[in-house]
Amino acid sequence: MSLRIALLNAAHDGALNRRNFRRELDADLVEYDVTERELPDTFAFDGCLLTGSRASVYWEEPWIADLTAWVRDAVDRDVAFLGVCFGHQLLAHALGGEVEAMDEYEIGYRTVEHDGTSELLDGVDERFTVFTTHSDRVVELPPEAEQFAANDYGIHGFQTEDVFSVQFHPEYDPETAREVTRGKDEQLSEARIKQVLDGITAENYDAACEAKRLFDNFTQYLRERATTGESGGVAAADD
Repeated sequence: MSLRIALLNAAHDGALNRRNFRRELDADLVEYDVTERELPDTFAFDGCLLTGSRASVYWEEPWIADLTAWVRDAVDRDVAFLGVCFGHQLLAHALGGEVEAMDEYEIGYRTVEHDGTSELLDGVDERFTVFTTHSDRVVELPPEAEQFAANDYGIHGFQTEDVFSVQFHPEYDPETAREVTRGKDEQLSEARIKQVLDGITAENYDAACEAKRLFDNFTQYLRERATTGESGGVAAADD
């Protein structure tokens, strides 16, 4: 079956997000530029994907407030979500968790561990490689949410009912990793940027491709929900 997923694109220049997620997800993606306050006027989706952004969820910007309110309404209607990086943090923030700034940037290929409790990472080794780039982190989970992945920088994955989120970037290819890293010249030293760029190798990218399995796991989860009639957003669309 064909899935219909809302791509809530939170990048201020969303071309890379658009390309990467369209490549990785076997679904019909309906894109909304949420930084321009574009939001769906319906909840009739099999699921939603909330992307990364250079913004922080605690910024007092109208588009972030609008997005937070829409996400709460969608989750209340049992719409399934996958959040990535900023999306991970926005979901935590919207559902009652807490996000704060970090003392140090986490960027580059890093090791994350998961505990095997979330089907999102079925088939992924307990210790796996991912590309990370963030200066905020979730420090308190939403009520009833369960952490399933972490490293020494903090929480890298949580789930609550039909909401899944990860701090890392499974969608990144080497081109994206390099472009994003070079764009940190006002936040990171030249030496740190060079160190990260030197680590963007074919070997590290191949290792990180294991985490892309979560996209197939998410779409399989959505298909199973649709088959059993549990896809809340579509069912509630005309409420």
